[in-house]
Amino acid sequence: MNRILDLFLTFLKIGGFTFGGGYAMIPLIEREICENKKWLDSKDILEVIAVAESTPGPIAINAATFVGYRTAGVLGAAAATFGVVLPSFVIIALISAVLQRFQEIRAVKYAFFGIRACIPALILKAVWSMFKASPKGVFEFFIMAAALILAAFVKFDAVYIIIGCAVFGLIHSFLAERRHKDDNS
Repeated sequence: MNRILDLFLTFLKIGGFTFGGGYAMIPLIEREICENKKWLDSKDILEVIAVAESTPGPIAINAATFVGYRTAGVLGAAAATFGVVLPSFVIIALISAVLQRFQEIRAVKYAFFGIRACIPALILKAVWSMFKASPKGVFEFFIMAAALILAAFVKFDAVYIIIGCAVFGLIHSFLAERRHKDDNS
């Protein structure tokens, strides 16, 4: 099958069958892209998530764009992005047309109650996958704990947390590289 069409259909499926936002989509993106299609490996998907999180916009759209670009260039990025956005657009358009009537249907209320209950599990699965693929050392645990405390308890702005983590990561990597060069000299 044409790679562009395959990207579109893959992300159409991801966008159409994942509820709960971008973080809930991460396990499905990982399974489809790494395991089923083998377009990227699990180490690459961690990079995709890091870039998608760091750039403005919804993580699922950013991830689709990045995977599409890495897989098939600009057309791949467009196809994957359109595929992941189309289901939400269609669903929102349909729901908005019948919103009042849709909200009152008991089965719909119960279905969304069940869907909301599963979303934290999908997010935790994404966190666990990213944790397993991440480097684990004292510095990494310190950065992770500091970011969690600042975001969850201090209510520090996420933008500043991401920038701070990036700066500390750059400094740490620079110093580690420098130590490595000094040791080999």
